[in-house]
Amino acid sequence: MATTTLTVWSDLGCPWATLALATLRRAARERGRELDIEHRNFPLELFNSRPTPKAELDIEVAGIAGLRTDLGWRPWSAAAASYPVTMIPAMAAVRATAARAGNRAADQLDAALRAAFYRHSRCISLPSVILDVAGECPDVDGGALAADLAAGAGIQAVHDDWRAAGDLGVQGSPQIEAGGVTLTNPGVEMSWSAGPGEGFLRLDAYDDAWVDQVLATGR
Repeated sequence: MATTTLTVWSDLGCPWATLALATLRRAARERGRELDIEHRNFPLELFNSRPTPKAELDIEVAGIAGLRTDLGWRPWSAAAASYPVTMIPAMAAVRATAARAGNRAADQLDAALRAAFYRHSRCISLPSVILDVAGECPDVDGGALAADLAAGAGIQAVHDDWRAAGDLGVQGSPQIEAGGVTLTNPGVEMSWSAGPGEGFLRLDAYDDAWVDQVLATGR
């Protein structure tokens, strides 16, 4: 099976990154291609020195989900107090999994954590929830991940990615790099009625033709 090797810079709590990854994974499945994704972090809470505001994310999620109902996203339905204030533990778990078990296992965990947050309103800041989600991933060793999280594995990698993203000029979440192709939040046509977090999002279109450009870089 042909494989496309790529790097994706993202924040796990970024709906635009989750849209791009879902689009990419679905296209790869439909075309019988393997994805070898190196997940690197663009941690918005470190860049902005604050949690990403729930009100702003809710608007973005509604705009995306209204156009792309196939994603299965739902409005946050759990208690407001259980909304994740940080995505660093979840991103660290993905990086720790990559270091121990490779990119395939890490991508399974990344996809499962995003589904837990966007579809099932689970607080993926909590190690217990991260480990429950990891149990759904066939290539992730839950016991090993539990030990890694207890030892703080992956946290330094998140901070290293943060510094590297700044040094390398990564433009945002998501940025996709494959075979000399670099795309930032591809396919999105949108506007805000006022500044982000102040107005309403209008997602005019989402063109997934960018996937062809990425998958064409594989062998």
